[in-house]
Amino acid sequence: MSATLKRREVVAQLLADRGDLMVVAGLGSTAWDCTAAGDHPLTFPLWGAMGQAAMMGLGLALAQPSRRVLVVTGDGEMLMGMGSLATIGVQQPANLSVVVIDNERYGETGMQATHTASGVDLAAVARACGIAHASTLTRESEIAALRAAVHAQQGPNFAAVKVVADKVPIVLPPRDGGLLKARFRRALLGDAADTQ
Repeated sequence: MSATLKRREVVAQLLADRGDLMVVAGLGSTAWDCTAAGDHPLTFPLWGAMGQAAMMGLGLALAQPSRRVLVVTGDGEMLMGMGSLATIGVQQPANLSVVVIDNERYGETGMQATHTASGVDLAAVARACGIAHASTLTRESEIAALRAAVHAQQGPNFAAVKVVADKVPIVLPPRDGGLLKARFRRALLGDAADTQ
């Protein structure tokens, strides 16, 4: 079945009324998708750490166990950092969700096909790594339940969301790494950010 979901619409739905949800946005298109949904101080976009979004999310989830953490990344990045799923499966963070926006393409290097276009099943890999709540979504009707899981379901949670392989307008988050770190820390820790 060919994908019909649009990446920007999916991410906008996931981030609607997000409250204090912490979000790690993978490099490239997923960071642009999160920014298009509304730049937010509790969103940390990765500008160049390909393959590291899930591990960054895991670190946040372990450091802040009372807060919900969402990683929004792409299939190319998840393939590069697939070992992170094993670590997440071992650690079992109850507050972590990883959502892979899977267009079956490397969007930042020319839209070459990724391995998911040839049948690699990221949700099956996640399940094999011990992530019990792992699924592949293809229908609009499934996104509301995914959003609810991100906010309330005992994790870790994983979803590969199959989306249309189209190019979307670039909506850049701030590029200053120091600014991103400082605003994220302040949004997370408040005044304590200045003393830690």
